Amino acid sequence: MVIKAKIMDELAIRRAITRISNEIIERNKGVEDIILIGIKTRGVPLANRISQKIEEIEGEKLQVNTLDIKFYRDDLDRLDSNPHVSKEIDYNIDNKIVVLVDDVIYTGRTVRAALDALMDIGRPRKVQLAVLVDRGHRELPIRPDFIGKNVPTASNEIVSVKLAEIDDCDEVIILEN
Repeated sequence: MVIKAKIMDELAIRRAITRISNEIIERNKGVEDIILIGIKTRGVPLANRISQKIEEIEGEKLQVNTLDIKFYRDDLDRLDSNPHVSKEIDYNIDNKIVVLVDDVIYTGRTVRAALDALMDIGRPRKVQLAVLVDRGHRELPIRPDFIGKNVPTASNEIVSVKLAEIDDCDEVIILEN
């Protein structure tokens, strides 16, 4: 793999988080009944950053939960014919506005798996999707509500998001075979 381009640095990621946070507040006319759920792995620190930014803007901290969707994916071998959601959701999502947060949307299959997992947890009033990078190439009819950056890519390219909480730096790069 070779680095083709650096498309976001720390400042660009911070600006995208600020924009996404403001859009969440505006679209929902405030933050009442909103729960942020980060899709494991890099969706979790992004959800925490969005929560912190919303707290700076609105003075109210949103709850952040973690969702591990590995047993719901349709592109991995089934380990169990009757999978259980691996979750760290300690809050009732029924009749709440759930904002799913992930780093990159590509085919839409991760989001589909997350929606399946959410429905096993409860029945939210509304589900919205926030992503740092939308790279296109959807295979399912799924569209994010909040996007940090649209990045047209070729199918042989990989969008790699690095976050300080996991990778000790903040950047988004495109890798090429």
